Amino acid sequence: MTSTMKAAVKSKAAPKSTEIRTVPIPSVGPTEVLIRVKVASICGTDVHIYDWDAWAQARIKVPLIQGHEFSGYIEKVGSGVAGLKRGDYVSAEGHIADGTCYMCRTGNAHVCKSVSIIGIDRDGAFAEYLKVPSSNVIVNDPDLPPELATMQDPLGNAVYTTTNANVPGKTVAIFGLGPIGLMAVAVCRAMGAGRVLAIGHRNEYRMKLAKTVGAHVVLRSDKGLVDEVMDLTSGEGVDEVLEFSGSEQALPQALSIVRPAGGIHVLGLYARPVTFDLSEMVTKGVSMYGIHGRLMYKTWYQMGGLLRSGNLNLRPILTHKFPLDKYGEAMDVMRSGDCGKVAFPMEG
Repeated sequence: MTSTMKAAVKSKAAPKSTEIRTVPIPSVGPTEVLIRVKVASICGTDVHIYDWDAWAQARIKVPLIQGHEFSGYIEKVGSGVAGLKRGDYVSAEGHIADGTCYMCRTGNAHVCKSVSIIGIDRDGAFAEYLKVPSSNVIVNDPDLPPELATMQDPLGNAVYTTTNANVPGKTVAIFGLGPIGLMAVAVCRAMGAGRVLAIGHRNEYRMKLAKTVGAHVVLRSDKGLVDEVMDLTSGEGVDEVLEFSGSEQALPQALSIVRPAGGIHVLGLYARPVTFDLSEMVTKGVSMYGIHGRLMYKTWYQMGGLLRSGNLNLRPILTHKFPLDKYGEAMDVMRSGDCGKVAFPMEG
């Protein structure tokens, strides 16, 4: 094993400004493991950092190796690590919680106030190697292909949102057909939703993908959406809404199409405050939930069960693969929206 590795480094506080560099392989502490990355994939957060938008400018410190979605093999274990060994096939929870705060100690580590996120607050997986705390490591099923194992972080967002809605037998509307929304379509089908309505905007590529992974009906948010949903549900509305879009119009529309006593489950993040009719929410008795990350580690075990079941149709969502050297091209494809997940298979 050499002492250096190839990595995509966000080198400057400016748009793009990501360079493929040779950098030292990280050394591991007593409770950490070093992972040789097999496949990494791009999250929407990585695009925000690449574009250097207002959020990235406020949060990110450069230089930084991005990337928090990955699968790989343990190369080294720290002296204090138990239960893991060299050669284990793994992924990892990207949120590193402090383990000592009120939220962590009451079972809510996914909203730890001192969280450090791989590829955001510390170097990540767009490299040949990365180090993570052993407590964050998830050992993958040996039959799970690496290109699907790398999708578990965003899949966890979809699974947490969907399980929060208790979808079996229900009519579910999904706003936002980016990769997580597409995964939610597949998860709803795998978990026995009665009917899945996938709602996009103008991206025909992703609306077709939604149909491929199991949506019963695909609708456009800008073309008579409320009337169409009411026609499809005999005027009752949908039982549950899963909101992944972050669109300003999504919450008002969700409130219009959800039935009385239904639920709205929101993972999407908004660029600015959103206005909607809170009185309508109250008089309809609608419950609204904020969803963040994944439950640590309940959601990971639920994902494992779904992946082993063979009922989860994820393969069509992985649409593009690039070598790490083509980082800029991969980001351009991701930014175009004409894709599902975009992955970097690593050499070796």
